[in-house]
Amino acid sequence: IISLGGGLPSSEYFPFERIDTKVPVPPNFSEEDAKETGVVTSIGKHDIAEGKGLFDIHVALNYSQATGTPQLLRFITEHTDIVHNPPYRDWQCCATVGSTSALDMAYRMFTTRGEYILSEEYTFATAVETAAPMGVRVIGVVMDAQGMLATSLDDILSTWDEAARGAKKPWLLYTVPTGGNPTGATQSEQRRREIYRVAQKHDLYILEDEPYYFLQMQPYTGPNAPDVPPPASHAEFLKSIVPSFLSMDVDGRVMRMDSFSKVVAPGARVGWITAPEQIIERFVRHQEVSTQSVSGFSQMELYKLLDETWGHAGYLDWLINLRLEYTKRRDVICRACEEFLPSQVASWNPPAAGMFHWIKINWRLHPQASSMPMLDIEDEVFHVAIERGVLCTKGSWFRAEADGGTDMFLRTTFASASADNIREAIRRLGEALRAIFGLE
Repeated sequence: IISLGGGLPSSEYFPFERIDTKVPVPPNFSEEDAKETGVVTSIGKHDIAEGKGLFDIHVALNYSQATGTPQLLRFITEHTDIVHNPPYRDWQCCATVGSTSALDMAYRMFTTRGEYILSEEYTFATAVETAAPMGVRVIGVVMDAQGMLATSLDDILSTWDEAARGAKKPWLLYTVPTGGNPTGATQSEQRRREIYRVAQKHDLYILEDEPYYFLQMQPYTGPNAPDVPPPASHAEFLKSIVPSFLSMDVDGRVMRMDSFSKVVAPGARVGWITAPEQIIERFVRHQEVSTQSVSGFSQMELYKLLDETWGHAGYLDWLINLRLEYTKRRDVICRACEEFLPSQVASWNPPAAGMFHWIKINWRLHPQASSMPMLDIEDEVFHVAIERGVLCTKGSWFRAEADGGTDMFLRTTFASASADNIREAIRRLGEALRAIFGLE
């Protein structure tokens, strides 16, 4: 058939004949390794027609399916099966323009103006801000060092008073179970199973947001203890990571959101969701009339890297490499805190995953605590730290509910600064805290 139907432009007017990219080859992943031993991947405009490959510029840069291109979607689906092995038959994956976009669409699918959703009491600020214009409010679930408490979640739902709240009982739970932003907390397998049982009891649907899932690190052993040996095999690595909600979802009540943002590059703006086929079908309808499809450039480059160059084994090697690199960074900031922060007012738990180190500040020891509100003390710490040359983030900015809370925290990140700069930043923060609390 000769198509005069679809409004696809002719690829002869795409001003790209070939795209070459130099990438590292497992197991040599450093920037220097990539320069010296990396390989150049090449994709031409008509590689499919010329029998040179399964993907090309002609296909990638034209209008595409809202599910993602079949080439990359196949790799994503295989990866999900390898890592999570969802325990029901009709699960599917769908590519997204990152998890923030996926969350926005999920809210539009699942929520109605005036409703509440549930989340950690300190949560991803964008999750709260995205819900607000839709008229959806967030109830914070009490946390401990492992994140959300199942007992608190159950209590909120068991004692829900529709008349007092002015809304029906929530049925949607948003959670970042691994290395959560901002707290860095990671739910253990037991905690996840407890939360899942509460979800079954109250018929909750879970939005599992997992950008940091593969930034699970080696156990923190302290300043003078030997490091824990890295995983010796892919099987050992996969066994070492905490099982996902998706992997224990016998009811089909989880939409998992994954992303390449933290494990490849955030500017790629590519992620994916995994859910039952009925949910995926509705999600695709939303995506068709909003973002429409994921960037063809990004999908093309990720396919060439992950599928054609690395394969699943090479990608797991990359993820193990990231685990060890982030372990080093986490250890630097924890040891710096032990060395430079005043233990009288600052305390923390070493994060097991993610990019963030969450520091609790005992604001009640501030010289003016009896007359100065906690949020004013937090603001003072924030600005004095800047004056001393270090930027941290206020913990109150991440409250699920706009009440400020009763405890004070600072969020720091160890993701991008050099080891020397991390140490110097924590030293400056320690100076600021000593000055503010009169400990000098």
